Amino acid sequence: MRLGDGNGLDVIEALHRSRPDARAVVLTGYGNIATAVTAVKLGAIDYLAKPADADAVYSALTGSGGARAALPENPMSADRVRWEHIQRVYELCNRNVSETARRLNMHRRTLQRILAKRAPK
Repeated sequence: MRLGDGNGLDVIEALHRSRPDARAVVLTGYGNIATAVTAVKLGAIDYLAKPADADAVYSALTGSGGARAALPENPMSADRVRWEHIQRVYELCNRNVSETARRLNMHRRTLQRILAKRAPK
């Protein structure tokens, strides 16, 4: 996702525009639900968070597009789901803390504290 000269989502979009038949998988250490949804909407066939093993990458590239993903062995905790939602709204508000706090109906300083912490497991 984070490249030295841009964003991986820009690469996915350009690739899909120039080669609609190409299959692209996003592999990132900075994964969250908002960017995963955006990547798939832009044309990525899968979105994998690091560390991902070679089998996961291989099956993402060779698997059929209509196959349904298996249920996760360890689903996200409620704290993680909350954190992901806050991150999504924050990105939708162009990383504006005050606007995000208004939309989430929370105090700005509380939101800043949440954003400063690492993601819960």
